[in-house]
Amino acid sequence: MWTKTPTPKPRSRVGLAAGLLAGGLFVAHAMAFDAFTLDDYSGEELFERFCASCHGESARGDGPVARSLNTLVPDLTAITARYGEFPAAAIRDVIDGRGVDVRAHGTRAMPVWGYEFWVEEGGDVVAQTAVRNAINKLVDYLRSVQREDGAGGANTDAGRP
Repeated sequence: MWTKTPTPKPRSRVGLAAGLLAGGLFVAHAMAFDAFTLDDYSGEELFERFCASCHGESARGDGPVARSLNTLVPDLTAITARYGEFPAAAIRDVIDGRGVDVRAHGTRAMPVWGYEFWVEEGGDVVAQTAVRNAINKLVDYLRSVQREDGAGGANTDAGRP
């Protein structure tokens, strides 16, 4: 006996619109996540994301990765105590790393964040502005965590700054 296969019912316009809306919201959410840039971070947030694993949440050189490194990680809260004043330009150069020649001192233990940030931001002229802004935020944050007493931890002079 021959039976007719049921014909699928056409989707309602409401169902189709709801599906398109849900898909659009998903894509918009995904794009918003991808659009997060270095400009969206404060100096403290940049430090937590890129520096705290070695330098510690309190910037004293006691991050969870510090124990596994061959180089002592410096206490960044004692920079002013070591230099007499906060050397913002020198700190900026160390974080950026692209203009500092350290070959005479051996390999560089700290990642060159200027290059990493530049690549993360797209590696173009606009990215260079974002890199400068991010590094300036980090320098300002480090200036803000300097201890008044000048007392450094065990890693005060390690690997200067």
